[in-house]
Amino acid sequence: MNTNMLSIQGLTFRYGRKSPVFEDFSLELPQGQIIGLLGKNGTGKSTLLYLISGLLRPNKGEILFQGNNVQRRLPQTLSSTYLVPEEFTLPSVNLKQYIQANACFYPRFSHSLLQECLRNFDLDTDLNLGELSMGQKKKAYICFALATNTPLLLMDEPTNGLDIPSKSQFRKVIASGMSDDKSIIISTHQVRDIDRLLDYITLLDGTHVLLNHSVKEITDKLLFAEQGLNEPTDDALFVQPNVSGNSVIFENKFQEDSPLNLEVLFNAVLAEREKIQQLFQNK
Repeated sequence: MNTNMLSIQGLTFRYGRKSPVFEDFSLELPQGQIIGLLGKNGTGKSTLLYLISGLLRPNKGEILFQGNNVQRRLPQTLSSTYLVPEEFTLPSVNLKQYIQANACFYPRFSHSLLQECLRNFDLDTDLNLGELSMGQKKKAYICFALATNTPLLLMDEPTNGLDIPSKSQFRKVIASGMSDDKSIIISTHQVRDIDRLLDYITLLDGTHVLLNHSVKEITDKLLFAEQGLNEPTDDALFVQPNVSGNSVIFENKFQEDSPLNLEVLFNAVLAEREKIQQLFQNK
């Protein structure tokens, strides 16, 4: 059984004198999962990742990772966490030099995992980081991040700037780098890039957690279906028109299997939050 690796309690954070991004915000996240952190633009997803990494400090409350307050920035916490921001710069050195300068800060750094990731992205360690396109830089940086082998990897919009084949490669390298003692939190609005990759879904709306459950728990409660325009939807919790008919969510009364449609789930929870939340409150 997975235990919680991250505990956020009573978190309040604001930028300067602006309205709080988070106010009395609490959240528990499990270990050994690939977690999708979802929400509309401006709901604080990136801010939350920076707070979890310790790069931002909360005004109130605390964030505990493996029992340690990340605000203290203890060496064991810093060496166990890695953040891939949406935007970043890399020095004009080759990848070998970058690894030599930075791998020593991560005691579990895996050169074999790095080589496997580079092969999947069709890259090698001789490339010069300063000469790469943004998409190539992102792939190289993702490879280094996975190779740090940290128990917690935070990724902010990792598929931005990747072409279609690279997005498929991204899913492959993330899945191959997972183990029971690692957790990956991916913040994204490009849900179709990662919907088959995730084990766990956390959906935010400002300071409210709208959904925080495993994919299995979600598909046990909700039945996702594609229907023609003339098929009945009277019992549906949510209906989203598409080019061939409707994407529909029903209550899963008979424990049927269906693949999670993350885009439809996202829109359904925003539109019918009370109705869907009530299902998860009913044991």
